[in-house]
This record gives sequence, C-alpha cells and structure tokens, in this order.
Amino acid sequence: MPHISLPDQPGIIGPLMAYRATEVHLDGLANALMCGPSSLTKAERELIATYVSSGNECYFCTNSHAAVARALWGEQGSVVDQVLGDLAAAPIDEKLRALLVIAGKVRQDGRLVTADDVAKAKAAGADDQAIHDTVLIAAMFCMFNRYVDGLGTFAPRDPAVYEEIGRRIATKGYGSRFREEEAKAAADSASSSGRRPE
Repeated sequence: MPHISLPDQPGIIGPLMAYRATEVHLDGLANALMCGPSSLTKAERELIATYVSSGNECYFCTNSHAAVARALWGEQGSVVDQVLGDLAAAPIDEKLRALLVIAGKVRQDGRLVTADDVAKAKAAGADDQAIHDTVLIAAMFCMFNRYVDGLGTFAPRDPAVYEEIGRRIATKGYGSRFREEEAKAAADSASSSGRRPE
C-alpha cells in the first residue's frame, strides 16, 4: 500500500502519473541519458541501471530494467543474470566490468570512486563520456530506487508485467505511454472541435 494516494499502477509509474510536472523532467533525463548519444550502448546502460537497482534491493526497478536489458541484449540476454549473480565471472568485456565497479561504488557513496578505478576503466577502453554516463546512471537510479521504495509503491511479482515494461522501454524509450496519451488527447480534442492536431 503506497504511503500517499497514487494511481493503481506499479512502481514508479504511479507517482509519475500522479505528478506530471516532475514526470516530464524525470523521463526527459532518463531518455537523454539512457537513449541519447553515448559511447555506451543502450544495452550496456540498462545493465548498469539494473546492477545499481539490484544493489539497492529495489525489486521493481531491478526487474523492470533487467527486462529492458535482456530485450536489448537479445540472444545474449542471459548476461544480465550472470552479472547480477557474479560480476567478476560474468562474460562481459573488461571495460564494462570496470564501469560496473564504478557504478557499484557510486551506489554506495560517490566518494568511494578512486582515480585508480577510472584509470582501469580507461585502460580497458572507456572514454570520458562512458565514465560520465556511468556515474550519472548510477546516481539517477539511486534516486529512482529511493523514489519508488520511499513512497511504498507496489512491485508486482508477475514476470509478465516486467517483460511488458521492458519491451516498451526497449523499443519506445521512457515515458512513451504518457506521450501517447497526450497525443491521443490532443487528437481527440482537435477532432471534437473540428481542428487538425498540431
């Protein structure tokens, strides 16, 4: 039961739906960082988000973003669970492993990240943008995890819920359901008034 009155929607969807003034900015940040230009692939970025959410024990965010990551990794989707199970043994390249170490430290306390951590990531092929994006993804998902859990939102146990969320984000980005609803409302309004939608 959420701590405040929210729509009957799982996880972050409820507060985003209830508080649209902040939703537009939170989804805007997520789209810019997770779907915009980066030296990291979308799949790598979603794996970082999943790893951080798992470390924070946020059930909703871990399962949602694991589903996104699996969808983006495609035939290599099992790597998501392997990373969550044992980062050191997971079959990923050393650049991504080093970035996940940085993300894990940011999750605990940003001051734990050392010059040596960054040097290892760079030696493995990470550029400045990859390091920047890793740190910001970790920070952003710490905020999202605390937003979801701090409001006591509910996290369904049905894997199909997360698979649907994962497919939507993987193909349409963040906040697509809100943009689609706005477009439909604008079209309906224009239709009823005889105007063409802009």
